[in-house]
Amino acid sequence: MPASVPDPAADSGRLAGRIDGPVAVIGDVHGQLDLLDRLIERLAGCGDFDDRWIVLLGDLVDRGPNPRGVIQRVMELTATHPRTTVACGNHDLAMAGSLGLVPVPEEADWPRRWRRGYQCETTFASYGVAAGDFAGLARAVPDDHARLLAGLPWVVEHPELIVVHAGLVPELPTETQLQMLRHRDFSLHRPPWLCRKDLGANVFPADCRVPIVSGHVAQKRPHVGSRRILLDTTGGVGGELTALLLPEHQLVTSYRDARPVRQSWWPFGRRAA
Repeated sequence: MPASVPDPAADSGRLAGRIDGPVAVIGDVHGQLDLLDRLIERLAGCGDFDDRWIVLLGDLVDRGPNPRGVIQRVMELTATHPRTTVACGNHDLAMAGSLGLVPVPEEADWPRRWRRGYQCETTFASYGVAAGDFAGLARAVPDDHARLLAGLPWVVEHPELIVVHAGLVPELPTETQLQMLRHRDFSLHRPPWLCRKDLGANVFPADCRVPIVSGHVAQKRPHVGSRRILLDTTGGVGGELTALLLPEHQLVTSYRDARPVRQSWWPFGRRAA
């Protein structure tokens, strides 16, 4: 990631898309406020919390019981812990597109897609609105929640990591994809970096020289490899929320304190081979 590349979020009021220093990357939250609160409490006890970036892998909403509470907690974190950012997930994009918060084309038909395929009933309920009442939800969502959803970056770049919700596709060069992600092309009906389900542990661009950290597809346990790191350990339907601490090479969950990563892994600070 060239140092000369500006952060498109820097002058827009959006959350940061370029970061540096110690980081904790948190898997998909999906409305599970209790798990997020427990995990943040554990992270706060891990040392250097004030200097550490907290990066959420998106999918703040849907499935779990309290999407509104999760968005509110993220708002509070960005105020009290400015080193907080979120890589947009497909569920977040679906909500933003359905409510007209981002400039998606009408033919993308996000309201129908979100209602039918994204288990969004809990999101409506958390705002006190009947499922499918899009006009009611648009009125119920506070302005600051709407701004957060509308401004989520599609990628968070760190000198040693690329954080993107689903992953990078193998068909395009890394830098080409990063340029597209930085500028968030809302004309795409199904942005692959947020939506594709086949970007698993062994799928990445051949020219990518740093690990790609993602969520999106639920795992029984986190996968930590030299090229791909997968951290969605709940899918919004059970299990514990997981965070990866760098440079400590430690995993933290919402029920368990930090422990070393057991898999063979690259030394942080040295590019993956």
